[in-house]
Amino acid sequence: MPLLPALNPPLADWRGRRAWIVGASTGIGRAVAALLHERGAQVTVSARDEAALAAFAAAHPGARALRVDVTDAARMREAWDEVAREGTPDLVLYCAGYYKPTQALAFDLAEMLRHDAVNYGGALHLLDACLPALVREGRGHLSLVSSVAGYRGLPRSLGYGPTKAALSNLAQALYLDLHPRGIGISLVSPGFVATPLTAQNEFRMPALITPEEAAQAMLDGWARGLFELHFPRRFTWVMKALSLLPFRLYQRLVRSATGNA
Repeated sequence: MPLLPALNPPLADWRGRRAWIVGASTGIGRAVAALLHERGAQVTVSARDEAALAAFAAAHPGARALRVDVTDAARMREAWDEVAREGTPDLVLYCAGYYKPTQALAFDLAEMLRHDAVNYGGALHLLDACLPALVREGRGHLSLVSSVAGYRGLPRSLGYGPTKAALSNLAQALYLDLHPRGIGISLVSPGFVATPLTAQNEFRMPALITPEEAAQAMLDGWARGLFELHFPRRFTWVMKALSLLPFRLYQRLVRSATGNA
């Protein structure tokens, strides 16, 4: 028996439940969609890559593919209307993401704005589309995929880290506003997961896990009614501890660990 009550209504039995996964063409989003489908959920997958979505739907009978560009607010509202036509989903997962290694010494405004448009702005477009129905019905679960890169500033993360920090703060504020109304809110903070995005990294990624392992951790967290789903814990607890250190000590340790001394 848990020592503390669940922060969200647990989502354990997925048979007959409905889920909309935004950012499901590759990586974590695709793995979550596949696992939910395996557990009996009616899954709608969305992303920009229409061919990848069609391939997923073909491999998972009953799944629905719906192309969206998260930077297009009007299209997100249209997509929500299509998804909700059969009823408000039990889970809405925002897993769309953009990442390029970025540094201040090679500042690129276009790259910075692209990170913001996909990682944070797209989440706002999703909220604009789905929140009215969730609030009106007083049900459903909204989950946002952030990153441990949002805990504190990291090298080569000038564009990515701040957008993930904003997403994490957004999830916390959403929880305070919406939990009393019966709506589940969760924040997903992965460490390193082997995806096309992290494949760009030229450094050794500690505690690297597969998208399938990440998906399993997320379903376990939703079943327990957690607010923050962070994994793998052997790495994320270290990152949490580092984030609590005084900045003088934090920056020294991070510089040493990443070769930026």
